Amino acid sequence: MIKFSKFQCEESHPESHLRVPAIVSALEKMELTSEFRGSEIIELKNFSPASVDDIASVHARAYAMDRASQQGIILIEGSGPTYATATTFQESLAAAGAGIALVDSVVAASKNRPDPPLGFALIRPPGHHAIPKGPMGFCVFGNVAIAARYAQRAHGLKRVFIIDFDVHHGNGTNDAFYDDPDIFFLSTHQDGSYPGTGKIDEVGRGDGEGSTLNLPLPGGSGDTAMRTVFHEVIVPCAQRFKPDLILVSAGYDAHVLDPLASLQFTTGTYYMLAANIKQLAKDLCGGRCVFFLEGGYNLNSLSYSVADSFRAFLGEPSKASEFDNPAILYEEPSAKMPTQVDYLCDDDNKLLMDLIKLLHDCWHGCISTNVGSSCINGCISMLLAVFMNCKMRQNMNQHG
Repeated sequence: MIKFSKFQCEESHPESHLRVPAIVSALEKMELTSEFRGSEIIELKNFSPASVDDIASVHARAYAMDRASQQGIILIEGSGPTYATATTFQESLAAAGAGIALVDSVVAASKNRPDPPLGFALIRPPGHHAIPKGPMGFCVFGNVAIAARYAQRAHGLKRVFIIDFDVHHGNGTNDAFYDDPDIFFLSTHQDGSYPGTGKIDEVGRGDGEGSTLNLPLPGGSGDTAMRTVFHEVIVPCAQRFKPDLILVSAGYDAHVLDPLASLQFTTGTYYMLAANIKQLAKDLCGGRCVFFLEGGYNLNSLSYSVADSFRAFLGEPSKASEFDNPAILYEEPSAKMPTQVDYLCDDDNKLLMDLIKLLHDCWHGCISTNVGSSCINGCISMLLAVFMNCKMRQNMNQHG
C-alpha cells in the first residue's frame, strides 16, 4: 500500500509548476492512483500546513518569505536560483505539512499492522538545499529535515536515517543535523555539482561525527555504481545505525535524460532504489518510511521514474524497459579502473573495514598532494571497483 500527498506551487522555472501535474498525469495514465487501485493507494487530501514551530525546529525563527507577498515573482538574492511569488510562503508551509501528515499516517499504521503503507510526499517546492537561515537552490523549507524533527518530537522516534539520492548534495539537510548523533544523513550525488558541498571528509561534527556520510559519484556513474553503493554501503550503514524511521529525499535528476547533471541513472535504477529502501525499512524499522520529492527536471523521465517507484512500493514488476533506452548509455567510470584491483574478502564486515580504510587513505592522499577533485574521483572509482571485484569473487566462490 502507498499513502501519498501532493502539493505544488506556481512559477515559471526549471523547478516549475508543471512537475507535479506531469507526475499525476502519468500515474493516472498508468492506473497507479486510488481511482484504479482502491485501498492499495490512498491519497491524503486534508492536512494542515506546517506550523511556525515545525519550521523553527530546523530554520531560524526569523526566517520568513512573506516579504515577497506584494512583489510578484522575485529572485531571492544569495540563495542560488530560488524564486518566490505572492503565495510561496503559504504553499511551502503546505508542502512541509504534507510530509508531516504522511509521517503521522505511516506511524499510526505501523502500530496496527506489520506492513504499514509507505508514504510518498509528491510536493514542491523541494527542500534539501534550504539551509537553517534561509532558502537556497530552488528550496524554501527543509521538508525532510522538518519531518525528521517532527517524528522525534511527536512520536518519540529518536533515530532517523535519511537517504538522499538527488543528483545534487542535500546541503541543507546535511547542515541541519551535522552535530546530531541521532539522525544519520547519507547522500549520494554527482561530484562537483551544485552547490559544491558534500565532500568525502564531511562526516559530522562533535557528537554527530560519524553520523553523516557523503558519497560523491564521478560524472557518468549509473546503475552499476548505485546498485553497488546501495548494497555495500547504504545497507550496512543503516543496519549499524538501527533507525526508528527512514526518510528519503527522492531526487530524480540523476536520470540520464535530466538536463541539470550528468549521471546515468535510469528508470530501472529508481525502481531498484524504491524496492530496496522499502525492504530496508521493513527489515529495520517496522516498515516506517516516507519519500519526499526533490529534483527531477525532465518531465518524461521524472514521471516514468516516479511511476516505477510506485510499482516497486506495490511489489509489482518494473516497466522501465518500456521507457529506458540502453543505447544512450556509455561506460561508467568504475568500469575503467585497472582490473588488477585485488581484494580477498572473508565476509561483509571485513569488506566494509577494508573499504573504509581505502577511502580514508585515498582522501588524505588527496589532501597531502593538493590534487583536488580529480583524486577524489579516483578514490570513488577505486572504491566502486573494489566493491565490484569483491562481489565478483564472492559470486565465483559461491558457484564453484
